[in-house]
Amino acid sequence: MKTYIKIALFVVTFIALSAILAALYYYNLKHTDMAKAKPDLVVTATVLQKAFEDNETAASIKYINKIVEVTGNIASVKPAGNNVLSISLVTVSEMSSVICTFPAIADPSKFRIGDEIRLRGECSGFLMDVLLNNCAVIENK
Repeated sequence: MKTYIKIALFVVTFIALSAILAALYYYNLKHTDMAKAKPDLVVTATVLQKAFEDNETAASIKYINKIVEVTGNIASVKPAGNNVLSISLVTVSEMSSVICTFPAIADPSKFRIGDEIRLRGECSGFLMDVLLNNCAVIENK
């Protein structure tokens, strides 16, 4: 076998093994515990939603992929399947809100519409609503 073919096979094998190891690493990566994580930003639901509504580009730079602690009143509580719970927070806009998803909540009945709540989650963007993922309820101290 020619030398350049051996080198090409070695490079392809190395790249394939690197990709497999990277995929295994990211697959097994644990989520950040939002209840213990330090928030990058602390805002109200209205301020967060208004920031995206006024200037989506600037708000995206400021909030996306950051840990955000948000306070607001509960507008709705919905199970979203696969043991995921979704809570919408009231904002001044009738067209959009802040939607917080929880990976697993033992008792969703403890959340009542109109109650004030403080949550922490990772902002993933704005699609008519501001989306916070992997949320945790933060208890008042």
